Amino acid sequence: MKNIYETSPFATFFPSEKRAACRAKQTLSFRLNAPVQRPSQRLYIVGSAEALGGWDVEKALPLSIDTYPYWSIVLDLKTLGEVFEYKFIVKENGNVWWEDGYNRRYYLCGEQESEHIEANFRGEFGWKGAGVAIPVFSLRSSQSQGIGDFVDLKKMGEWAVATGQKVIQILPINDTTMTRTWKDSYPYSSISIFALNPMYLSIVELGAKGEEIERLNALEAVDYDAVCALKWDFIRKEYARSGKRTLKTKAFAAFFEANKDWLKDYASFCYLRDKYQTAYFEKWGRSEKKYSKKLVEKLTSENFEDYGKVALYYWLQYHLDRQLKESVAYCRSLGVVLKGDIPIGISRDSVEAWSDARLFNMNCQAGAPPDDFSADGQNWGFPTYNWEEMAKDGYAWWKRRFEKMADYFDLYRIDHILGFFRIWEIPMDSVVGLLGYFNPAMPFSYEELAQRGMPMNRDRYLLPQIHHNYLGEFFGDEDWTPYLDYKDNGYYALKPAYDTQRKIREALEGVNEKAMRALYGLTGEVLFVEDPRKPGYFHPRISAQLTKSYEWLSDWEKERFNDLYNDFFYHRHNDFWGALAMEKLPALVEATNMMCCGEDLGMVPDCVGPVMQNLGILSLEVQRMPKDPTIEFGYTNRYPYACVCTTGSHDTSTIRGWWREDRAVSQKYYNDILWKQGPAPEELGGELCRTIVNNHLCSPAVLTILPLQDWLAMDERLRKADVDSERINIPAIPNHYWRYRMHLPLETLLAESELNEAIKAMVKASGR
Repeated sequence: MKNIYETSPFATFFPSEKRAACRAKQTLSFRLNAPVQRPSQRLYIVGSAEALGGWDVEKALPLSIDTYPYWSIVLDLKTLGEVFEYKFIVKENGNVWWEDGYNRRYYLCGEQESEHIEANFRGEFGWKGAGVAIPVFSLRSSQSQGIGDFVDLKKMGEWAVATGQKVIQILPINDTTMTRTWKDSYPYSSISIFALNPMYLSIVELGAKGEEIERLNALEAVDYDAVCALKWDFIRKEYARSGKRTLKTKAFAAFFEANKDWLKDYASFCYLRDKYQTAYFEKWGRSEKKYSKKLVEKLTSENFEDYGKVALYYWLQYHLDRQLKESVAYCRSLGVVLKGDIPIGISRDSVEAWSDARLFNMNCQAGAPPDDFSADGQNWGFPTYNWEEMAKDGYAWWKRRFEKMADYFDLYRIDHILGFFRIWEIPMDSVVGLLGYFNPAMPFSYEELAQRGMPMNRDRYLLPQIHHNYLGEFFGDEDWTPYLDYKDNGYYALKPAYDTQRKIREALEGVNEKAMRALYGLTGEVLFVEDPRKPGYFHPRISAQLTKSYEWLSDWEKERFNDLYNDFFYHRHNDFWGALAMEKLPALVEATNMMCCGEDLGMVPDCVGPVMQNLGILSLEVQRMPKDPTIEFGYTNRYPYACVCTTGSHDTSTIRGWWREDRAVSQKYYNDILWKQGPAPEELGGELCRTIVNNHLCSPAVLTILPLQDWLAMDERLRKADVDSERINIPAIPNHYWRYRMHLPLETLLAESELNEAIKAMVKASGR
């Protein structure tokens, strides 16, 4: 029978005479064998048809136990329609457990399941929870100072309780202070893996007041520069006023003793950063740019003439730690826990890069290959990890990092967990990610390429192929002659001043952006990238099939290249990468009692899923980014139990923003996933948002954690009018300004009983 998702309306499926015969059926009956475990448990049916509750479990129809040992029900087909989906659920004392597997589907003229059928429920009806994702900087309360802070987490915890949620998921909270400008707003580039961000200190809690606080708190978005200036001005004054007294307390002494191993290095780094007005330690004095324990002991000695400027950072981290721990304890007392975020990378201008350079490959950059976030890949600029060096002490650096996270969090998300299998490494002379390669990897040798029918031609495959016939596609009407040297037969070469992306950026950024982008494209007109560590070994260039260089290959060469490419990226490394991950991850996961979740999006090797399952690491499921490449959207009812289910992340648009991005995509989603006929509305209304949220809540996932913006999208009275301003990050923009703020103060949100009760009812009905 034709799939319901392939076309609509239903009338096109069968000839009218067959449909008329089908409609003669009056009832549909079920006799069900289900493993209900206690007398207080009851079995229900719920589905997409209005007569089956429209997926509202409060309106689900009960099955009868009169036919013991079977449960049974007879349904009136006239009230159900010609096609609908349904599932069986178990209810007990307000809790709900959903049947495992795909939604069941009824077709009026199809072969129907009836009489004796099985419904499988997960073992002991495992616990499930709901949560909200919101960066700390995005929180807003009446006491905020233009940016969210650790004290604001208390009221977010209260809202979670009011809506039946158990988890607050935040972004990284480590110190990012490099420039004291908006460029420090990027939370994944910190100067310390241990220190907390001074911007999240509540200075109001320490006694600050004034018109500037009120002005900044009234702004729609974070004014990072102004907030930074305000907070640092107060921090310095308050430290001068009360710092010495605080440093003499027993509470501070206990904090210092527990954290001195990293705190001394951090405070020394910050002192030198302030002294030289840069976090780029290569520009520090000759005796200071190279880390030594002797240097740190000098700077942190109370006899050091500038000791007070160093101790400022002890005092600051003490108060940040105190405020965060108080908020964590308060949330836990409410039954709400925090989920943290561990970035995969570290900044090359950080304490760790300064003090532990041996643990990192400083001569390259980490990033990600092209994916749904960025067609050119991502270049984060971070050094990559020297895993061989880290392995010598059993990955102690990572264990310390996880253990510090456990001071505050009960769950954590490993950003880009694929980096523990392999990392996308990019040469230092590249700006975008297309000329990267996986490390570690098994590149092709000269001999293997020859054996597989594509002998290496260095000039043709490794150098940019630039021909007159397609230069216009890169430059448009821009003059290319200043940048290219003519060779012969219509071919050109990049002039030495423009033969790397870094040279191109230094020459043209802010001068001629159009030419800069064109030249970036030309540098990528290659088919292979030579391995920098193993000369004579070659990686296929990612997405090479989109280049003119590939287009100009013969059909025979394309066939050979595609065979190499598919083997390299999808088969060759699976066992290799899986084994490498299993060398690292078990000890790290076992280092704490926190629940571990992995962000496994993007170009995911087949070995990732089994490794995560083996270690009990929850996967991440985003409906618009399904892991199955054969489908356009994920099916929330098919998600595994061991996953976090969400509508989007800080790197994606909100569901309302996504709905507007591609009319064809939202139309397909409207028809195929939401089961609606006709044209999709141009804007995603509150009722459709509610359906999407409910579908995620009702998934088998142990956790459904949704961005705050998507929770609020269900209420057209309260949600923000400007959809675009709700987006947190755009990965394709390297220097994005992270400044999204809640448009409603938490006090207002807590008072919105209609929305809060509606969310609480949805959460409860879904069994969370």
